Amino acid sequence: MKIRAAVLNETRQPFVIEELDLDPPRAGEVLVRLAACGVCHSDWHVATGATPHPLPVVTGHEGAGVVEAVGDGVDEDDLRPGAHVVLSWAPSCGHCFYCVRDKPNLCDTYTAPIWAGTMLDGSTRLRRGTGGQPVYSYCGTASFATHTVVPRASCVKVRDDVPLDRAALIGCAVATGVGAATRTADVRPGDTVVVFGCGGVGLSVIQGARLRGAGRIIAVDTMVEKIPVAIHFGATSLLMSTDDVVGAVRYYTGGRGAEHVFDAVGIPSVQERALECVRPGGTLTIVGLAPSDSKTNLPGASIARKEITIKGSYYGSCSPHRDFPMLADLYAAGKLDLDHMVTKRYPLDQINEAFAEMLAGKTARSVILM
Repeated sequence: MKIRAAVLNETRQPFVIEELDLDPPRAGEVLVRLAACGVCHSDWHVATGATPHPLPVVTGHEGAGVVEAVGDGVDEDDLRPGAHVVLSWAPSCGHCFYCVRDKPNLCDTYTAPIWAGTMLDGSTRLRRGTGGQPVYSYCGTASFATHTVVPRASCVKVRDDVPLDRAALIGCAVATGVGAATRTADVRPGDTVVVFGCGGVGLSVIQGARLRGAGRIIAVDTMVEKIPVAIHFGATSLLMSTDDVVGAVRYYTGGRGAEHVFDAVGIPSVQERALECVRPGGTLTIVGLAPSDSKTNLPGASIARKEITIKGSYYGSCSPHRDFPMLADLYAAGKLDLDHMVTKRYPLDQINEAFAEMLAGKTARSVILM
């Protein structure tokens, strides 16, 4: 079938809207008509080359839509056409070393093909031109498109009463941020939490900490416009990155530092500063994805003497088939705010404008509507 998609042909070049051919789903695969896809820095890392990826590629990994067809072996009683789904960019097989140890976000069955931009069999479902040139699929979801074919494991059915432009955020920013606070770091009632970065992931960390009953939530950002936004989502105070952040955190905590500090930016210098805000016995959780070749200088002597724990949080340590429906239920119950996370919506043709405004810090989370 013919579809429209935003194609990245070269790094550091604009996305180009093209007509592509999409093969039908094979065994164990699902055809999804996309409704919306969030605009995320992870896609931008591909566009700049900071995350190496085969080209040409259709990026977009925070997608939601409606099932149109399923391939052989997909039980229609489980996932029938018409079902509303959120796409998971970290599908899991259920039986590998990591899956059986309750770490499906680290599944090694899917990791290699997902990052190679192909399906499990090493082939692509997207192609273009009379010669059928392969076009790769970022994270196996290729969601900046009108339609996509994904593994069954990437489709998570959610309730129909959650608007798909908000449900899309569950597929990355919300699962990553809420999961970082509630699953990776295990924030406890009364804890002091510091969050560096108030984009979609950082605001979701704030929401997760609020859901867990954190006593004080301090947000840190570069833009003064983020103050009312962060407070709306649950921050009790906000510091500018130009402030004496470490001094302020210690002031709020009797000189100790915070139980939990989160980096939702992915910049080594921010991670180093975040460590200074952690109290002895506390935890630094690194959530933001840094460029692949970056390195962070963290002082081993101080970490040992203060018994500080440093954790990486990949996809919020989530299990998508367990957690996506739960997050949709929290939204429906009024406990998780997705409505105000979406600050702007764009048609697919304006994808380059959407990324420009994201980079300028003008949006909490923007969404491409198909």
